[in-house]
Amino acid sequence: MQGVWTPDQIRAAEQRLFARTPEPTVMRRAAFAVSVHTARVLAESTGGVAGRRVALLVGAGNNGGDALWAGAFLRRRGVGVTAVLLAPEKAHPAGLAALRRTGGRAVPAEGASPDTAGIGADAADAVQRADVVIDGIVGLSGRGPLRATAAELVRRVTVPVVAVDLPSGVDPVTGTVDGPAVEADVTVTFGGRKPCHVLGAGSVLSGDVEVVDIGVADELPDPELSLLEAAEIGAAWPVPRADDDKYSQGVVGVAAGSATYPGAAVLASGAAVQATSGMVRYAGPAADVVRAHWPEVVATGSVADAGRVQAWAVGPGIGTGASGRDVLRHVLESGRPVCADADSITLFAADETLWDARDPDVPVVLTPHAGEFARLAGEEPGADRVAAAREVAARFDAVLLLKGNTTIIAAPDGRVLVNDSRHAWPATAGSGDVLTGLIGALLASGIEPWLACGYAAHVHALAAELAARGATRDRPAGAQVGAPIGASALLAAVPDAIRLVRTAALT
Repeated sequence: MQGVWTPDQIRAAEQRLFARTPEPTVMRRAAFAVSVHTARVLAESTGGVAGRRVALLVGAGNNGGDALWAGAFLRRRGVGVTAVLLAPEKAHPAGLAALRRTGGRAVPAEGASPDTAGIGADAADAVQRADVVIDGIVGLSGRGPLRATAAELVRRVTVPVVAVDLPSGVDPVTGTVDGPAVEADVTVTFGGRKPCHVLGAGSVLSGDVEVVDIGVADELPDPELSLLEAAEIGAAWPVPRADDDKYSQGVVGVAAGSATYPGAAVLASGAAVQATSGMVRYAGPAADVVRAHWPEVVATGSVADAGRVQAWAVGPGIGTGASGRDVLRHVLESGRPVCADADSITLFAADETLWDARDPDVPVVLTPHAGEFARLAGEEPGADRVAAAREVAARFDAVLLLKGNTTIIAAPDGRVLVNDSRHAWPATAGSGDVLTGLIGALLASGIEPWLACGYAAHVHALAAELAARGATRDRPAGAQVGAPIGASALLAAVPDAIRLVRTAALT
């Protein structure tokens, strides 16, 4: 599991580091790492390093200092370096001196002979002729969009960008963007990932995030957020053991769909089957349609007749009237873990007395999208989706999975997992039904609900990517650009997604 730390946590760790290691030494470590990754980008994009050109976009403070020192290291490798100073009087003195000692140039962004946008001729030339640009405009203390001059310089960049710590213009805590911002190909960050690398627009604008340990690893507290890795998901994903039977592997009940709209029932039940459940019991009015698609499912007409299960997946397509309310109440009274999605969330929002049917010691998972979250919480998630998810998880004493391009999974005790898919392929009708079935199957296998949601979200996003890119076991993702998909295609790709995470665990 990878950690994600807030800027305040990182700064506090750095202050403890500075007590034993001089700050300039730490800065040079960071800058050297930036120079190494910039050289790699140069080599990949141009075929060489020496003789190439790099432009530094330099703001005030230490972030600009990192860029200037990185420029000095690149000069020693024969790279032509020009620093474009957005605030010349506030440029990091030692970094600027180091760049000039190695033969690098520094020009003001608004120097002589400005063009119609106010950019100086030398600054415009540096950006136009660069093979790679290093973004050192603002650091972790920055807030809000780029100012006009910086935004204009960034607008003119047509080559790969290496960002120092974070893409400038991205909020470091929420990952949101309120105006012009840098779009980086690579972000070199220090100590650990920050929220802006995995949340909101920042997760995309950060590009490939390279984490560099500058000596703070031993000073870091518990992370604010966590990211699951494919190998640990694959190692924990339930597969049959030699002594297993269909009951010991977990029996999941699915209460979804209707006679008029059976699709949710088919998708949720199919996902539970594909997730390697020992047995799937479907209960509802779409029983005949479910049996036709998935003959291995034991299907009955009502939850009262479903038989014994280890967990329930309930909600998609059950309706928000009296019959849907009765189904949800029956499932909650079963004393089994419940994944409640879609119509179940609307029912909870309309009638909080439904919570009275729940045994407080039995876990419940809620999986809203933003609109359902607003019904449940009484307000939109807002920019700080992590804080919003934490608050609602604690309020209802439930694991809350807030859907989105970046999925937030909050436990009632405050722990948060983030699944950053960096694509929107699952944003299609019915894909949430697939996720519900996956979570239900993992709950039935006995996996902790918080982790079950994280595992399911990762496999769900991976399956969507495989389906969108036409990938199979013989043709991996990345071979194609990607095309729109339906939930059925996503569901069909679930076994390949599970195979990939299992393979990651074995290699």
